[in-house]
Order: sequence, then structure tokens, then C-alpha cells
Amino acid sequence: MTELNLYLTLSIAALAGLAMMTSAALSGWRGWLALKRSELEGSHAHDLPTPTAGARIEIADLKERIRKLEAIAAGVDL
Repeated sequence: MTELNLYLTLSIAALAGLAMMTSAALSGWRGWLALKRSELEGSHAHDLPTPTAGARIEIADLKERIRKLEAIAAGVDL
């Protein structure tokens, strides 16, 4: 009978610990979501202007260079 009490006590303690960890994780998750929500609400006041055509061309050029460098690193001949 003492083994049964030991297993029962250990399982209840493990379940209580799991419940505390789950509660803490859920609280942290809700806090993180609230932070992101407030960041999104604040970002509307500081909207960035649309990039110019020259900036878009430069970004496309940089993306192409990155793609070529990744291909070289992977050993693919272009």
C-alpha cells in the first residue's frame, strides 16, 4: 500500500508542477502577444514612405547577388 501512496503522491506533484509551468507559459505568451499588438498599433503612426524605383532596383540587384553567392557556396555552376 505504501508503494501506491508513493506513486500517487509523485504523480500528483508532477501534475501540479506541469500545471504551474503551463500557467506560466500561457501568461508569458499572452504578455508577448500584448507587446506585439501594441507594437503594431504604434507602427501605424510611423509608416515608412514607399521606396523609389532606384531603391527597388538596388534591392533586386542585392537579392540577385545573394542568390549567386548562395549558388557558389552550394557548389552549383551558374
